[in-house]
Amino acid sequence: MIEFRNVSKYYKNNWLALNKVNLFFEKGQFYYLIGKSGAGKSTILKMIYMDIFPSEGEVIVGNYSSKTIKQNEIPLLRRKIGVIFQDFKLLKDRNVYDNVAFALQVTGEKYQNIRKKTLEALSLVKISHKRNSFPYQLSGGEQQKVAIARALVKEPFILIADEPTGNVDPEGTKDIMEILFDINTKGTAILMATHDYSLIKTSIGKVVGLREGKIVKPEDIFKLDLSGGKE
Repeated sequence: MIEFRNVSKYYKNNWLALNKVNLFFEKGQFYYLIGKSGAGKSTILKMIYMDIFPSEGEVIVGNYSSKTIKQNEIPLLRRKIGVIFQDFKLLKDRNVYDNVAFALQVTGEKYQNIRKKTLEALSLVKISHKRNSFPYQLSGGEQQKVAIARALVKEPFILIADEPTGNVDPEGTKDIMEILFDINTKGTAILMATHDYSLIKTSIGKVVGLREGKIVKPEDIFKLDLSGGKE
């Protein structure tokens, strides 16, 4: 489904964010991408939806390659990928329903389909009762549920979550994780970047460890964390 082939990424001042990374993400699986801040997690996620491109190597997402994808094909790829962020990125001047519906409106969906899919997505994340509320009226956990619904309404083959529980309290975190697991059981792959190792130790899913731009064994990161190291 998604493959990284010997991928390296340099940023300004010749900073090496990813160093010859080889990865393969299968359909329908639940993946955790773990590592401290600056390890390269966000770079990997952004490469999947072609927000940034490798300096070396190749990223393959479905039928698209970072080497050959055309500019006008990138929006088509992104319609198949759901993305949620730590800071939610909701439209402040629109209510919950309109925030989710907007993801379909920009693709030219028919009104009947937009309404049906939006209500279904809100129901799936258990936030239908707040559909007329605005983001400022919601808790952090509720805002993240709306963000998940907005990503899901496009019926993506993979949902990318970048620190989705970072601004959510413990109870909200539990709700978010249960929703993500439920989405995964219905066939959507999940790739979740996090440095909250407590989530991983008590959860299902495959774990990919990342340190200083290189893939490492997850247990190496856990050992460093538990022993008081930098991770």
